[in-house]
Amino acid sequence: MKKRSLAGNVGIGIFSVGFICICVAFFTSSWVVSDPRITNSQLDTIGLWRQCFKSLPDPVRADAPKRYFAGCRWVYDPFTTGYSELIGFLLPPFMIATQFFATLCFLACVISLGLIILYSTCYDPEQKYYLRLIMIIALLQIFGSISGCIAVIIFAMNGNKSGWMPGHENNYFGWSFALGVIGSILGLIAGILFYAELYIQKKKRKHLKESQSRFPLQS
Repeated sequence: MKKRSLAGNVGIGIFSVGFICICVAFFTSSWVVSDPRITNSQLDTIGLWRQCFKSLPDPVRADAPKRYFAGCRWVYDPFTTGYSELIGFLLPPFMIATQFFATLCFLACVISLGLIILYSTCYDPEQKYYLRLIMIIALLQIFGSISGCIAVIIFAMNGNKSGWMPGHENNYFGWSFALGVIGSILGLIAGILFYAELYIQKKKRKHLKESQSRFPLQS
């Protein structure tokens, strides 16, 4: 039996591109970026885990003297004085939901990567769990891509609206967000292709069994 069909080979290729997109989007901070032509903007870039400001006035501390935050920091930074007090501002409920679903998508992709390596190098169609392995990969890919789509939809609806970051009218969605969208869509396509591969391998196995059962009768 041929080890993989065209659907399996294309599925691996599309997964590889989608996996890179998801990883880059997950760890980079250009989900929302400030227009570089605006010189007095307070925001620089926003990511899932890191946010960069040019000169953000402390939205919590109203007493004088006014405190400002500049530079890039991890959103859970425990070392910058007063930064931990901004958690409620930096991570509103929609941002936490985006992080949650994006993490599910990332973990599903990482697990799928390990299983796809097994599928492409170690397992043969004759082995007992070959079909089950393909089914698990397809389910993981669809689950992860749906989680990724939920994450980018939540962020698209709330990430650049008024009431959160200052100067929203001069901000726009950046390339990290675009890669998250692309990676989520590619993951869904890869999951569908692996389901097609599962169907093809089942038919091949059935045909092989029928051929083997007919051979002794003809002999």
